[in-house]
Amino acid sequence: MKLIIYSRQDIETRLRHRPHETKLGEKVCVMDDEKNLQASLQKSSARYVLLGLPEDIGVRANFGRGGAYSAWQPSLNTILNLQSNLSLTGEEILVLGHVDFSEEMEAVRDFDFHREENLQAARQLVQKMDEFVLPVIKTIIASGKELVVIGGGHNNSYPVIRGASEGLMQSGRITSNGIHAVNLDAHSDLRPLEGRHSGNGFSYAINEGLLARYAVIGLQEIFNPEFVFEKLQKHADKIRVFSFDDMYIRNQFTFDEALKNAAEFLQSGFTGIEMDMDTIQNIPSSAKTSCGISTIDARRFVYHFASQLQIPYLHIAEAAPVLSHIKTDLKTGKLIAYLVTDFIKARNQFYLS
Repeated sequence: MKLIIYSRQDIETRLRHRPHETKLGEKVCVMDDEKNLQASLQKSSARYVLLGLPEDIGVRANFGRGGAYSAWQPSLNTILNLQSNLSLTGEEILVLGHVDFSEEMEAVRDFDFHREENLQAARQLVQKMDEFVLPVIKTIIASGKELVVIGGGHNNSYPVIRGASEGLMQSGRITSNGIHAVNLDAHSDLRPLEGRHSGNGFSYAINEGLLARYAVIGLQEIFNPEFVFEKLQKHADKIRVFSFDDMYIRNQFTFDEALKNAAEFLQSGFTGIEMDMDTIQNIPSSAKTSCGISTIDARRFVYHFASQLQIPYLHIAEAAPVLSHIKTDLKTGKLIAYLVTDFIKARNQFYLS
């Protein structure tokens, strides 16, 4: 594993120039000192940092379909080629780079995850990935920046939550470990502490006291085992669920009401925004759904929380463009670009209000 820091040339090679237009990629910031991450971050005038975690080991270690490694590059390329204008100039964005997991991905390429020795080896590898990603996240958050992470599997929720919590503590913005998280997801990701994978990042965070309050919006009942519902009942003071079934099938409350109630539940502290792309209808992902949250509601989810709460990060996980039935899938990267720019615009509005 290694952190690949992007240069101005790395950005330039991704740009598609057109006359009379300025692209975000022409305005974004890059690191001016690759050898000193902390100092370079603190020196940068950018408020938001983009980081890619292109891997799918955690997903496969949870018996999911691989492919989540493929979201970072098309998403970044789309973001960089959006228009720089009055709504978003790009100058507020620093493109840090991505973590290179190629050696780790190659190590598990031929694994049969139904063989216990392969499964445990992969889960131990995910733990090592946690240990590498954690200090990167911590350094970014401690510098005072807000982070946008594009994955990768939802296993990365754990090092992102822990890194954000420790970074906020280091910078003096919180006095004890523990932040909140709101997750748009068909799954709770509260599976047992059985070795690290994409289904138990929040379980580990709660177990270690890193997650004070947790809200899940869009949970689909048929995709969550009985022990999850038992855990939800046991921790009802810390966990709130606004299920897809209650919103869209039984009409017990609306999506807007879920957003409002979740924001009230989380408003007392810093809240990370988690977006699992497999909850969005017909988006290629590790667990693609034919009946899920609309793309518009997904965008509204991000904007709502980013414009109202104290937010250290946005984490977008599980998208897998490589699994699309279309040979060249451009829509997934474009949707992620929408979510990222919605987040930044909302945060800019938050600071103006």
